[in-house]
Amino acid sequence: MATRFLKRRRLLLIGAGLACASPLVRAQADWPSIPALATLLGGRTLRPGRVTLEIPKLADNGNSVPLTITVDSPMTERERVVAIHLFSERNPRPRIASIALGPDVGRAQFATRIRLAGTQHIVAVAEMADGALWGAVTEVIVTQSACIDDI
Repeated sequence: MATRFLKRRRLLLIGAGLACASPLVRAQADWPSIPALATLLGGRTLRPGRVTLEIPKLADNGNSVPLTITVDSPMTERERVVAIHLFSERNPRPRIASIALGPDVGRAQFATRIRLAGTQHIVAVAEMADGALWGAVTEVIVTQSACIDDI
């Protein structure tokens, strides 16, 4: 009887853990609808993971927002990053940057500053040598927008 109780309790704990974890997994896999991103994908699957996008969650001024993109890759001949792409959800030009990485690059990382036209999602995509696409998405809240043409 005690064994049956322990099995039931373990099953309930596992179920509760999965219920709590599923919204986190779902949130990472929801990519914003950006036509330029869809063009890059071309029917390929964009998987969450391996890409770290460091950008402030709150930007006081959208004219200069710092960001760093790092991709977890050994950068060997067979397994390496060949390109890193950066997209914005609301900018007039959604493809912010595309960086090609040659075979001599030892680490897949770069830092820059970007302009943002208001609060939006930023997507970083790493294109691997085998054609796989890995990505990360984050929302940035911008209090003073940049990229406004009406001024």
